[in-house]
Amino acid sequence: MRNIVCIVLIALCFNVHAQKKELRKIDKLVLESFWEEAKDELETSKSLILSSEDKYKAQFYFYDAKVSNELKDFKNAINSLNNLNKLNPNSNLPTKLELEYSNLGIVISNSVVNSAVTDNQNSNFLDAAEKLIMAYEMDMDKNIDYLYFAAGSAVNGKDYDLSLEYYVKLKNMGYTGIVDEYFVTNNETGVEEKVSQTEYDLLKSSKDYSNPRIGQTESRFPEIVKNIALIYLQQGKIDLAEAAINEAREVTPTDLNLILNQADLFIRISNDSDNDEKMLLYRNKFKESMKLAISLAPENGILYYNLGVIAARENELEDAEAYYLKAIDLKPDYTDAYLNLYDIYRVKSSKMVEEMDNLGFSKQDTNKYDELKELRLSQWKKVLPMFERWYEIDSQSVEALKVLASINNVLGNEEAYKQYQAKISELQSN
Repeated sequence: MRNIVCIVLIALCFNVHAQKKELRKIDKLVLESFWEEAKDELETSKSLILSSEDKYKAQFYFYDAKVSNELKDFKNAINSLNNLNKLNPNSNLPTKLELEYSNLGIVISNSVVNSAVTDNQNSNFLDAAEKLIMAYEMDMDKNIDYLYFAAGSAVNGKDYDLSLEYYVKLKNMGYTGIVDEYFVTNNETGVEEKVSQTEYDLLKSSKDYSNPRIGQTESRFPEIVKNIALIYLQQGKIDLAEAAINEAREVTPTDLNLILNQADLFIRISNDSDNDEKMLLYRNKFKESMKLAISLAPENGILYYNLGVIAARENELEDAEAYYLKAIDLKPDYTDAYLNLYDIYRVKSSKMVEEMDNLGFSKQDTNKYDELKELRLSQWKKVLPMFERWYEIDSQSVEALKVLASINNVLGNEEAYKQYQAKISELQSN
């Protein structure tokens, strides 16, 4: 029995010696920045060292975390750091490693984030999102900003389910991202400068600076609730999108982009509805949203154009005409507005022709016929200069030429009609 005990003790001493030898070898490779070689040694000695005392395990995990970070194997780096943290490293690590250990988490976190930044710059958005989540999970209290950035990367990577998960989590946390900002005015230049908190504490009492003030960044919460709504909209989850947009509007009632997306949602619901009452309800909601948008951006011709489209659909031709004219006034090269406006005049003209065709041969009907004929021609004469200006703005527009040819044909301007037709042929042949 004594012999057996001796054999065991000899074996233990041998293992300890081997573990120390392996750790010294790894330490030397790390000091010389031979990261690949160090990784190989860590893999080779893993089972030996991890079957030993905590102090050797702690060193192994320290080196493995450090080496893995240098090799950008961030998952393993974080995993080894977590294992190290469970071993009471302040007691188990050698003195020379204790200081480096105290900053190891920050070093790894910064490496992960920097790699994510590079991924975003290279359009590897989902890789960036994954790394940012790693950084966030390393310290969820301090690194919550990384969850926000991960959501943005996921959006850019078109993984809307993932981005929605992150945004909803941020919303439920009440995350705002608000931080203090520090400013001082340079007395020599008179320019207010943004500085760090440390600089602020130094400069606020300096004779070279004045007017120290502390401000705050804008809250990110409105953007978060808006993005949730927009993702639901993009996914076609109409009911969820409507509820989310309503919530977002309560937070940011004057956000133009959100109002326009809400208007888009309303018109989608209206167009997809088989219920006339519901269709009319949401079409009116669309109009209200667009009018609100116009009040916030009165110089935006596209907004008037959209109202014109809806008015035309509802056969409100006078309103549609007014909206298209306003759109053109604000955006003189707006091809779609010109074409839709031309359609309005064509409809009006067709209605007059139809009424003329239904008249009889009485004196009264003859007078009415002449009246309608003159009214029809006067309409086209009145709008002709506007379409001519369109062609002056865009002389390569086949659409403008076709409209001008058609109007001149109605007016009996044969020579002008032929000229425009020739220009159409010329452009189409090129």
